[in-house]
Amino acid sequence: MNQQMGLRERKKERTRETIAATAIRLFLDKGFDQVSITEIAEAADVSRRTLFAYFPTKEDLVLQRFADHEDEAARAVRARPDGLPPLEALRAAHLDALARRDPNTGLCDDPEVMAFLRLISDTESLAARLARYSGRGAEALSAALREAGVDPLAARLVAVQVIVVQRELAIVNQEHLAAGTSADDHYPAAVRAAELAFDLLSGGLGRVDPA
Repeated sequence: MNQQMGLRERKKERTRETIAATAIRLFLDKGFDQVSITEIAEAADVSRRTLFAYFPTKEDLVLQRFADHEDEAARAVRARPDGLPPLEALRAAHLDALARRDPNTGLCDDPEVMAFLRLISDTESLAARLARYSGRGAEALSAALREAGVDPLAARLVAVQVIVVQRELAIVNQEHLAAGTSADDHYPAAVRAAELAFDLLSGGLGRVDPA
């Protein structure tokens, strides 16, 4: 029974990935607003009902990649070593993501990734939905900070500022790459910008870190 459940779950995950990959390919080729749900379902060889079972809205077909990572900041706080302040754990996690050229940092010059990020920024409904994912990420981070001993109001304010700062850093990186700078060439500047951002957060918010 357990093996059957494992096979079933793997099949469901493959179907989900196929639908999402098909949708993104069509969106990049034709534009988000020019592709219908019916066209995606036909291209992915599934019914509209099956598609909606995996992705309740058209926007979810694109932004599920962000939904899978929306609690990363919270996880960085919860997984930090003993004695390391939450804000420093978030700094370290962000710098590590830059070093790995994580697409979420904006420092990834893979053409498909850059086209994907442009699709989001150029499509109003996707940009608006992404803001909702960012809000949920802030809520998750706020909860992790409260668990770390930060005052609830301070945790909420810190979480919102961290998420907004990380998003702005990603936008800055995307702008430089869109202008023709390679990810490797921009990496030192991206690190400096991240260090500055977290220094500014620490200067104003360091006092709320637990002792």
